[in-house]
Amino acid sequence: MSTAPPRRALKAACEHLAVTDPALARAYEVIAIPVWRYQDPSYAMLGRMISHQQISLSAAAAIWSRVEAYLGDVTAEAMLAADPEAIRLCGMSRPKVAHLISIAEAMVSGRLDLARVCAAPLDEARAELLAVRGIGPWTAELVLLYAAGALDAFPTADVGLMEAHKRLGAYDTRMTAKAFTAHAERWRPYRGVATHLLWGWLHVDRARDTAPEGA
Repeated sequence: MSTAPPRRALKAACEHLAVTDPALARAYEVIAIPVWRYQDPSYAMLGRMISHQQISLSAAAAIWSRVEAYLGDVTAEAMLAADPEAIRLCGMSRPKVAHLISIAEAMVSGRLDLARVCAAPLDEARAELLAVRGIGPWTAELVLLYAAGALDAFPTADVGLMEAHKRLGAYDTRMTAKAFTAHAERWRPYRGVATHLLWGWLHVDRARDTAPEGA
C-alpha cells in the first residue's frame, strides 16, 4: 500500500510550483510544505467520499456516522449484506446507496482492487477506478491523492481549489472549471501538490476569518 509522499519530494515539488505560479508561491509562503491528506485505501474511505458529495460537511458527517453505526465494520461485504432501505434511512439518497452497492460489488468481485490501484501507473489506476459505476473523475482523483499519494492527481472542478487560486492570484473573477483545468497543466507533474497547497492555504485563511477578534 502507498503512503503519503516523503517530505523531501513535497519540498522539491513546492519549490518548483512556486516558480511556476505566483499564486502557489504565495500559498507556499503562508503554509510551507503542506500536510498530505493520506487515508488508508479501503471501502470505508470510498464510502465516506460518496457520502460527502454535494452536501455540507456537517450534514455529510452526521449521515456517515449513522451509516457507520448501522454497519459496524464498514466493509464492502457488510454493505452487500445490509438492507439498502436501512442505509437510505441513515440519510443517504437513493443514487448514493446504489453507488455504494456498486462499489462494494466491484471490490468483492475483484474488479476493483485498491492495492492494485495504489501500485499502478496513474493512468491505469484512473481507468480501474472510473470503470466502476459510482466512481466519477472527482472521486477517482481523491482516491489517487489520499490513498496512492499521487503527486499529479488533480480533482478537476473542485470549487475550493478554484476559489483559493482566485484569491491568491488576486483575480477579479474565479476561473471556469475548463479554464482552471487548462491553467493547471503548467503544474504538471505536481498537480496533486498544488492541490494540497491550495487546500492548505484555504484552511488557514478560513481559520483566520473565523478567529475571535484580537486573537
